Amino acid sequence: MKLLFVLTLLWRDALCGSPSVQIGGLFPRGADQEYSAFRVAMVQFGMTDFRLTPHIDNLEVANSFAVTNCFCSQFSRGVYAIFGFYDKKSVNTITSFCETLHVSFITPSFPAEGMNQFVLQMRPDIKGPLVSVVEYYKWEKFAYLYDSDRGLSTLQVILDTAAEKKWVVTAINVGNLKDERKDEAYRSLFQDLEIRKEHRIILDCEQDKVKDIMDQVITIGRHVKGYHYIIANLGFVDGDLSKIQYGGANVSGFQIVDFDEPVVAKFDQRWEALEEKEYPGADTRIRYTSALTYDAVHVMMEAFRFLHKQRIDMSRRGNSGDCLANPAVPWAQGVEIERALKQVRVDGLTGNIQFDQYGKRVNYSVTIMELKNNGPVKIGYWNEVDKMVVTKSDLYPNDTMGMENKTVVVTTILEAPYVMMKKNAELFQDNDRYEGYCVDLAAEIAKHCGIRYQLRIVGDGKYGARDAETKIWNGMVGELVYGKADIAVAPLTITLVREEVIDFSKPFMSLGISIMIKKPQKSKPGVFSFLDPLAYEIWMCIVFAYIGVSVVLFL
Repeated sequence: MKLLFVLTLLWRDALCGSPSVQIGGLFPRGADQEYSAFRVAMVQFGMTDFRLTPHIDNLEVANSFAVTNCFCSQFSRGVYAIFGFYDKKSVNTITSFCETLHVSFITPSFPAEGMNQFVLQMRPDIKGPLVSVVEYYKWEKFAYLYDSDRGLSTLQVILDTAAEKKWVVTAINVGNLKDERKDEAYRSLFQDLEIRKEHRIILDCEQDKVKDIMDQVITIGRHVKGYHYIIANLGFVDGDLSKIQYGGANVSGFQIVDFDEPVVAKFDQRWEALEEKEYPGADTRIRYTSALTYDAVHVMMEAFRFLHKQRIDMSRRGNSGDCLANPAVPWAQGVEIERALKQVRVDGLTGNIQFDQYGKRVNYSVTIMELKNNGPVKIGYWNEVDKMVVTKSDLYPNDTMGMENKTVVVTTILEAPYVMMKKNAELFQDNDRYEGYCVDLAAEIAKHCGIRYQLRIVGDGKYGARDAETKIWNGMVGELVYGKADIAVAPLTITLVREEVIDFSKPFMSLGISIMIKKPQKSKPGVFSFLDPLAYEIWMCIVFAYIGVSVVLFL
């Protein structure tokens, strides 16, 4: 069950001290890094003219009664604004309260649909970058896998664009799969897509679901050359792509946090210096959701610093009570805070932070990424003015790299008489150290195709099998699946399981199960050769049976 982190800001004069902003809330379960970023931001953006005081409230998002109860509790205590995460089950409840009571809500969650005056979206919209990337790759037929928990606005834009440009889109909801059967469902889904020849796929999901999907993609061998995946979230480098990195498939995505920017690089140094015990999640690079949380605190501090300098009366005075009152009594100063928040313009970890009149991010830039053999690489960027701008031209390296400038890695295994080490192998180098049928076969293939190659003995000395638990391939098959080798030339048996992940040539040797018997000796037939089909005892039984039956019938 998910939890919602609600940040409440209270502006009050302490009895003997400076004004205080009380900050409290709940993060989704397991979001330790987001909370650590939140705490770091409170320290980083703290001011001398007023202080920050954290305050925590717990809320179960799936329970609408709990959402209402928590929101009303915060409102009755005199909140000035609310920071928090939501999902599709709670977004309508929260936005409704904010609109009715004029309480601003700052969130790093997926952008809510519609025009909500008092909701500030820290997360930029991905619709524009996604459509531009699809157009750039000239996709006309693809599958769109989306998580309904993130809303359907992006799907609607994709379908509208598809109707305009005559794309063929197969939309599939992967958000309602049960956890206990999701792996089986993912495998079945991609097998169906393979039947439809769908090799271009958009994954509109968060990183945890992308990881689950990619694990099953690797299991069934759909991460090889000829496949192209676009990960439609803003944290391309947040996930572990090492398993799919060498498979040969093209993987593209988007990144909102540019670690090459000076502001981010400076923060990254401070982040790495934090103690993981005190700040859980600080042992890994900051994720984009944590960066949005950090920037949200920055935005709020800038807005309240402006209000504090303007000496605007923010006292709630008596109308800070019942949020369920009929008729509802909105907070008169809520509009002032909403305007101050939308007027903030700062440079944060996620780039330029600026909002329009509806609280949505504008004038932002998104980095376009591709996964190469050496890791994620920037190939361009997208913004609202220039749209997609390509800064690297070496796209699709796995598809366009010429064979004449490449050394093909050939994996094999020591097995006489196919591949053997020469007796004086230490006197030779590279391919000349080996001899055998497969060695000669590889040399003839290379000569015929005009390519350079290098023989490599498989490290674990195995032919190739898939582990039942981890689903990871070992041996020569594993080196092919994970892109460590280009070709295998070896006495490798063709099996159904192996054919699911690699392609075989026509076999150079066919073996089968046979039964050997002694060849019978030929002899000339005799007078009694007709008796040979049955044994002597059988013929005697037939004769006595004939006599016996005749006697009985006679009597």
